[in-house]
Amino acid sequence: MSDNPSFVLRAVENVAYEQRPIPEVTGDQVLVEVKKTGICGSDVHYLAHGRIGDFVVHNPMASRNSKEPSVGPDVKHLKVGDRVAMEPGATCKRCDACKSGRYELCPDIIFAATPPYDGTLGRYYRLPADLAFPLPDNVSLEDGAMIEPLAVGIHSVSNLGGFRANQSIVIFGCGPVGLLCMAVAKALGASRVIAVDINPARLEFAKGYAATHTYLPPPMEKDESRPAYSRRNAEKMKKDLGIEDRGSKSIDLVIDASGAEVSIQTGLFVAKSGGTVVQVGMGNPNVTIDVGQLMTKELNYKGSFRYGPGDYPLAIALVAQGKIDLKPLVTHRFTFDQAIVAFQATRTGKSEDGRGVIKAVISGPDFPADLA
Repeated sequence: MSDNPSFVLRAVENVAYEQRPIPEVTGDQVLVEVKKTGICGSDVHYLAHGRIGDFVVHNPMASRNSKEPSVGPDVKHLKVGDRVAMEPGATCKRCDACKSGRYELCPDIIFAATPPYDGTLGRYYRLPADLAFPLPDNVSLEDGAMIEPLAVGIHSVSNLGGFRANQSIVIFGCGPVGLLCMAVAKALGASRVIAVDINPARLEFAKGYAATHTYLPPPMEKDESRPAYSRRNAEKMKKDLGIEDRGSKSIDLVIDASGAEVSIQTGLFVAKSGGTVVQVGMGNPNVTIDVGQLMTKELNYKGSFRYGPGDYPLAIALVAQGKIDLKPLVTHRFTFDQAIVAFQATRTGKSEDGRGVIKAVISGPDFPADLA
């Protein structure tokens, strides 16, 4: 295996398989042989639009989380053959963000599958050894590929949200990140996990997976503004679910994993006085919010970007301890040469046989799709 076949995004709607050079490792680096890669919504967004916010595809880019073949001379905690989950963001370790423990904000981060850097849809990927986390024996390679989106949930719920046992949480959006935020909250001992979505089938899945309650928003009325709808929606939600602004029936943490404007607006109305709202879903960057809610309730409104210190180790620990089951979320599996089909299925939300997609995983070159 001296070659490095890679699945490359050349431009919008233009992908191809190419041979890429095999990276050389030095110092504290490792070269990982990719076995399983999960498709993220951001990957599909780059395929369809060529950009997310300020990150724009200008040159051909290999698309991206569990990944063996060599370690640098300074690496002490890994050996060839170890199974690892890869945190795909190498930082400078020198800037103020890195030194203050918020390395996800490093301005010089080299993040997989984010322009202009290649991802992990190839045979090999090189990264610093401290970003390769060994997998316990009871955690599969497929679970390892799901640690990355789980770390996003950990970052939003535990790290930024400060969520604790016996608290209540509302999560808008029952896609992969929303579902994983629910799983994290449940694992941390939530008293109530309320899932919100406009898709009844997704709500049904969420209820069977990690949610204690679900809520289906009503349709908008004719000529109703979004702020007016969101206020009405919040009042109905509070009434239907017995939510109060204070006390044991209030909502400690709101997570928006949808990016929808009305979800963001509704979340501010639903959160308790002094509560926290974390924005992890990315949609229209320009939305209207009720600043009065932020002020009079002294809400903590935070943005969530990827993951930071401690998120990967906690994610792996919760899976290894059986507190989070990732297997139900992997609905579709593809071989490396089916990558285009995998992207299309994720993009449309269903495969050619009509089954809905929650998370699709692509195996590395020469690795079977049905082997976890």
